[in-house]
Order: sequence, then structure tokens, then C-alpha cells
Amino acid sequence: MKLPEPENKAAVVEAMFDRIAPRYDLMNRLMTFGLDRRWRHEAISALQAARGALVIDLGCGTGDLCAEAVRAGCRAVGVDFSARMLKIAASRQIACELIRADAGVLPLRDASADAVVSGFALRNFTDLAAVFRECSRVLRPSGKISFLEVDTPSAPLLRFGHRIFFNHVVPQIGKFVDRYAYAYLPSSVEYLPCEERLMEMLRAAGFRSLAKRRLMGGAVQLVTALR
Repeated sequence: MKLPEPENKAAVVEAMFDRIAPRYDLMNRLMTFGLDRRWRHEAISALQAARGALVIDLGCGTGDLCAEAVRAGCRAVGVDFSARMLKIAASRQIACELIRADAGVLPLRDASADAVVSGFALRNFTDLAAVFRECSRVLRPSGKISFLEVDTPSAPLLRFGHRIFFNHVVPQIGKFVDRYAYAYLPSSVEYLPCEERLMEMLRAAGFRSLAKRRLMGGAVQLVTALR
């Protein structure tokens, strides 16, 4: 499918997530066979955050990562630009603050957070470099990032199976919810920089000790780094 141009991307993505918000969690469970919950647990565990640490969740959606951070004893702030996603997150009564904002222009003070997390949202941001700079700005020294995102397995057989499922099965399942949204999902991988470029962008934003873990045979990546 044809992806939106940069100047239209934010509006298109916002409208798309507003549409799919009521079925978003259900589709996540179906598409990942319920493993997305484990991955979010691993993303929060990777922070090794002290109790009471402030965790910012970018592209928080319905609040799954915020809920995981709160269960780990942290304070959480969820940021998203989809009003309907935030409405659903609020209905869950998670003990966190929710803010409607652009991840590239965060309404947060410098050096005010201990960690920034994100769950499968990087490819939806219009200016990823700006988002990384904002993460660096709001983090205290030695603050940590933990980003979950899709990836492509390196093993040929796994890569073939992943391509069939992600590019063909997911859109077929998703068309019953929103044909455009679940065709966009596999296509949006094009927005993600390659591993080398991603790491360069993080270093340029002021991050160090960069690491990447492959999950689900390489279909998912967990990127961590220190401010």
C-alpha cells in the first residue's frame, strides 16, 4: 500500500488510531498470540528502575506499558496524540497521568524523568530524530530508554514465515476491524531505519550503552540505552 507522505503522516496516523482504538487490544492479542504482554513486561524489566521512578510511555495507546510500569512500582506518564486511545486508557483507571501530546514536542521539564519507554510506536512518529532528542532532554543523567518495535528475523525460514504472516495473514484478519489500518501495519516497517542507522540516531541524541535484543525469533526488537 502507499504510505502517507511526511507532511500528512501525523494526521493520517492519528485518525487511524482513533478509529481502531476500541478493538486495538483485542487485535494485539490475536496478532501476537498474547505474547505482547510478555514483551511489555520485558521492556519494563529491562529498565531495572527503582520503586518510585518516573517512566514516560511514548505512544501509550490504551495504557498497557503504563500499567506494567505501575505494577513494577514506578510512577508512569502516558503520552499519545490519539484522543480516543487516551479515553480508553483513562477508562482502565491505571494509576498514571495521561497527556495528549506530540512525542516530538513533549510538555515535560528537562531532566524530569528516569526512563522513557515505547511499545511499537517508533514507526508511527513523523520525525524519529526529534523524538529521540526529546527523550534525551526529559531524561535525567543515566536515565534509560526501552523501546519495543517490530523487526525482521535473520534466519531465512523464520523470515519467510514472518513475511507470510505479517504481510498477508495480518491484513486479512485486520480487514474486519479496519482494512487500511492493518494494511498500514506491515507497510509501515518502511518508516523504520535499519539497525545501524537507528543506533546512529540514538548516539546523536546523546545516548550510550546501546543494546538490542531480538524477541520471537527476531520478529520483535527491544532496544535499550542510557542517557
